[in-house]
Amino acid sequence: MSLILKTYLRRVSAFSRNARLYLLSAVLTGAALGVFRLLFNFYVLSLGYDESLLGQLITISSLAALISAVPMGYLADQLGRKVSLLSGGFGASLAILGMILWPSPAMFYLMNIALGLAQSLSTVTMSPFLLENSGEQERTYLFSLSSGLQMAAAFVGNSVGGYLPGWVGQTQGVEATSSTAYAGALLLITVSSLVGLLPLFGLRTPRLHKKDKALFDPFAYARKHPVLLAKLVIPMLVVSVGAGLFMPFMNVFFRVQYGQPDPVIGNVLAWGALAMGIGLLIAPPLADRYGKARLVIVTQGLSIPFLVLLGFAPVFWMSALAHYVRLTLMNMSGPVYQTFVMEHVEPESRATVASLVSMAGNFGWAFSPTLSGWIQVHSGFGPVYVSVIVLYSLAIFLYWKFFWNARTEAELRLALVGG
Repeated sequence: MSLILKTYLRRVSAFSRNARLYLLSAVLTGAALGVFRLLFNFYVLSLGYDESLLGQLITISSLAALISAVPMGYLADQLGRKVSLLSGGFGASLAILGMILWPSPAMFYLMNIALGLAQSLSTVTMSPFLLENSGEQERTYLFSLSSGLQMAAAFVGNSVGGYLPGWVGQTQGVEATSSTAYAGALLLITVSSLVGLLPLFGLRTPRLHKKDKALFDPFAYARKHPVLLAKLVIPMLVVSVGAGLFMPFMNVFFRVQYGQPDPVIGNVLAWGALAMGIGLLIAPPLADRYGKARLVIVTQGLSIPFLVLLGFAPVFWMSALAHYVRLTLMNMSGPVYQTFVMEHVEPESRATVASLVSMAGNFGWAFSPTLSGWIQVHSGFGPVYVSVIVLYSLAIFLYWKFFWNARTEAELRLALVGG
């Protein structure tokens, strides 16, 4: 154990200045976004709208991110990593602000499009940025620590966020579940998200001249490496379809299925985020020992029984406990897989592949929430949840089929290109 801890500390101490500044920003903005994800659904419902509108809003945001992933990859290369990260962060904060100041379906749709565009720019920039600002030995640790710290920050955000509407309601003389209380709480976290961008101004990234910028042609890359791209992307695509059916509605699920109040739901999501953060932090040494691809297959496979228990537990505490374990197992390998993908493409193609991976991750979220919202209104959560279990199981089978038998890096490269 002490050897693992020493290795971990040695890897973390090797992080570059840029990486440390990015991690600080990720912590601050992660806390703010944790509150936003907790409260926004309740805010929309408090205005008199139903789950169908929630599903449509999630769909339109993800659809915007999906459609814009390729042009955002090109834009990220043109602007540079620093400007892209700042632009994405500012855009997301301003989109949230717009929904608070002008709450109407039309503005919700418009601002969710803007939110999708902003998040797309941040997403396609993040992986190449982390890869370019880390060495081979500490790279997996940086990817995992980035996500882990954001989850830990979301733990704090969700813990506080469940109480924020009550505090705001007291100062305004309104109920904690009123739209006024939710709007005030969201306004506070918008300011926090802007503060979280301040460390990014200290990044030192090279300014690329036009002749140094890689040609951004994702369609040419897909034609050149169809098997590689399919194996890297298709399992993620299947997961995204399943995740989009249920994950955006976790807070609504706990309220509808078990009748829990906002503070309890906030604490459940907070402890879930902390559990996931712990999983993300222990993933790198496991990946070093067992291999990145195998870690993905084993941890995600073990999560399936807990996914079943989460959806069909007879009592709330069992569902909440399953939620913690499932989150830890299913998501701990996410940054490991991001590192795995980035390491298996050429340096000049990283922004291209990051865009295509982003498209895969957003595909399901672009269509599934609208379908899920409609099903929930007419049939409840049961059919939704069965579909999620089937899709997640299929994705894990594909990971196993593509990567399990490759024991060495040479075998893995051969498997990836279809040899």
